[in-house]
Order: sequence, then structure tokens, then C-alpha cells
Amino acid sequence: MNEKLQEFNRSLKTSKIAIIGVGVSNIPLIEYLVNLKCDITLYDKKNKELLGDDIKNIISKYNIKGFFGDNYLENLVGFDIIFRSPSCLPTNEYIKKERDRGCIVTTEVEQVIRLAPCKVIGVTGSKGKTTTTTIIYNILKSLGYSTYLGGNIGTPLFVELDKMKNNDIVVLELSSFQLMDMKVSPSIAVITNISPDHLDIHSNYNEYIDAKKYIFKNQQKQDVLVLNHDDNIVKKFANSTISKIRYFGKVKKAASWNKDSYVLNERYIEYNGNKIIDTKKLLLKGEHNYLNVCAALNAIHDYIDVSNDVLESIIASISGVAHRLEFVREINGVDWYNDSASTTPDKSIAGIRAFDTKVVLIAGGYDKNISYESLAKPILDNVSKLILFGDTKNKIYDAVMKLSRDSGVSIPIYVMDTLEEVIDVAYQVSVPGEVVLFSPASASFDMFKNAYQRGDLFKEIVNKL
Repeated sequence: MNEKLQEFNRSLKTSKIAIIGVGVSNIPLIEYLVNLKCDITLYDKKNKELLGDDIKNIISKYNIKGFFGDNYLENLVGFDIIFRSPSCLPTNEYIKKERDRGCIVTTEVEQVIRLAPCKVIGVTGSKGKTTTTTIIYNILKSLGYSTYLGGNIGTPLFVELDKMKNNDIVVLELSSFQLMDMKVSPSIAVITNISPDHLDIHSNYNEYIDAKKYIFKNQQKQDVLVLNHDDNIVKKFANSTISKIRYFGKVKKAASWNKDSYVLNERYIEYNGNKIIDTKKLLLKGEHNYLNVCAALNAIHDYIDVSNDVLESIIASISGVAHRLEFVREINGVDWYNDSASTTPDKSIAGIRAFDTKVVLIAGGYDKNISYESLAKPILDNVSKLILFGDTKNKIYDAVMKLSRDSGVSIPIYVMDTLEEVIDVAYQVSVPGEVVLFSPASASFDMFKNAYQRGDLFKEIVNKL
């Protein structure tokens, strides 16, 4: 029996609880609290008629109080506990007032970390966190561990807490929104890298960086923090923690940080100078993915009890994550890849550089108020044709054209309006031996519900060509 969970349940029954955000991810939590007969009130910025049928049915069936639409948080007063959705930051003025009054402000995933009876591994970063989390989960499953996958991916795990055993392992992908103001940290934490992202929501870049630090802020001496030694921001976090440090990165020369760490040395992943994995044997492609493997292995080193050959075969069978350099099909000698989850320039740069051949790049989408200057050189170096659409199409076009004028290097650029149009152009201009890469370097909200819907539509259209 999970005594910490039982104690928390008892406190819930005597508390006045607010739940902010009633999307699909919070429905299991709402049902859990309803079954405990808790006093709950729901809040969502959507008007009630725009909510999904599932939550509308729950509200009607149990006659749950709620405030919806514009100014939905004006009545957020007098609560003991607030479960906020990740998109509603703790810096919100109404949440701050309640917290200052003495209310506990938390999230579903924070309580999973606090109440899980087993080891919790958390992964964050500006790029690579989903892939790294998935690699960790798949390796542990292959090694025979009972493992739960959650956080920003997988399923809501709060309702699974009573099923977890001491020897299980929870693996969480954690966004900056989920991490902000957390009072607990996973016992094993991974930070893949940090670069500008979500600046349309965070007040500034420093707030975004500070949010990432919460993944290790509450760690203890016996805990493990895995850091990217190639990232100048991330590696400095070692000076701000008491936990054990393991680094990953590319080996350029012998250095003390290499010891007891999985690192990338040209085509091989090494541990203490010994070749462990030949990256040429992996289904995962690209240097950034090989570094994700290094990060994952550092996180679970204490759980690896198999030979190097077996470990290599396990990792070689991992095909990656949907919408992240996902192979779709080959058409007339051209390979088509879906990288819709690449929502920032850095992520798309990694995708562009993952291939040894020229790339026909499809990019553009919702503008998160970030610069695209860094994208220009990788495009001119590696892309044969550039096809743009979405809100950021002009920003990307201007960045590439500026460098093109300065460098004298030019490529054909096509500017279109819809995903269907850019795919049609890519089909017409690509030649055998090239790769068509859909890597938007932008979020999806200008035209799509999320990056996954965008990627699914891309695959659907490409499979009909």
C-alpha cells in the first residue's frame, strides 16, 4: 500500500480544490477526485460549449461547479489546493494571489514525482527530450523493468500511483511549464540542452532557463543529474547542485568529464574509453539522436546489467518517435521524412544535418517570437530547395535571403499558402537521391491543433502521392 498516496487522499477529501484546464489530460484526475467525493471546481479559458463531449458529460453527470470563457479565473478565490494545467503558469496574477493567501499550487505530474513509491527519472530540454525519454523507456522495458511513461507524453500517471510497486520505474518528459515552481525533483534528472523556446508564453529567456532548473533544484546528494557538456548553459548547472553529475557530449580530446559517462566519439558511443555502440547499426539517424542515446544511457547506467552486444542490439531496434525524423515513404528515389515536432530552428537544424544527402526542406508555421537567423546557414549549406508556408514563412525567407546576399550562395525558394501546396511543390522539384524533410522550425498553432495533427496530415497527403 502506498501510504503517502493514502495520506494525500485523506487531505484531498477535506480540501476545497480547483482544477485549471479541463482538457483530455486532466479528465482522469477529475474523475479520480470525483470518486473520492472531493469538493472541486473547474476552470477553463474555453467557453463551456467548446469543451469536449467527455468533460461536458462528466460535468453534467456529477453536477460539478465551473467557470469558463473570458475572465474565467476571476472567481479563483478561497481554495486549499489548485491543480494547474501546464499552460497556466504559476506567475498568473490570480494564482499568485491564492498562493500568497496560503493555497497549495501544484500539478498532476508534480504529485506523481512526490507520491510515486519508486524511482522517478525526469527528462527536460529545449530539444531531444521526447526522444531521450522514449529511448530510456524502451531500454528499461527491454531490460525487463516494469516502467511507466508520462509527463508531457504517455498517459496521466496520477491515477496509476496506487498500482506502482517499489521496484517499478517512472519515466517523465517534463516541459518548462510543468517544472515551474515544483517543490520536488526526480531522483534522476536529465537536461538535454537549452535554447530559446516558448518565449511567446514565458516573460523572457531567463524565466525559461530558470524553469528548467527545477528538475534538479530539490535533488539530494544521492540523486543523479545528467548534463550536456557541449551546452554552455547546461554544463554550468553542475555548480548549482549537490547531486551526482554525469555528463554526455562529443569527445574532442581526453578530459576528466569523460570518466564514467557515455559519450559520442565520432561514430561510436563510448563508456570510459571503450566502444559500446556502433551508431551505424542504429535505426535512429543523426548526431543529435546519438547524443540522445548517450543521455539516456547515463540516466539508466545503474540499471544496465547486460553485455555491450545485448545493449547495442536493444538500442539498434529503437526506431525513434513519431513526428521526429520519422521515415514516411520512398517515392521515385526520394525519401520523405516527417519531422513536424521540430518547432524551433535548433531542432530543424539537427534534422537538416542528420542526412548525408541534399535536403528539400519544407518549413514554416506559428510564430513563437524567436529569431530564424541561425537557420539560414544550415539551409544554404545542406538544402537544395526551400519551400515555405505558415506565419513564419516571411521571417525564414528574409533570414535566408539576407545571408544569401552576403555570401553569394543561393537556392530556389518557394513560398506557398497551404501544406497541400508545399507537398505538391516538393514532389515536383525533388530528384532521386534527395530527401524531402518536413521540419517546420515553428509551432503549429497557426493552422493546426498541435504538431502531431500537422505531422499526421503531412503523412496522409504524402501517402496518397
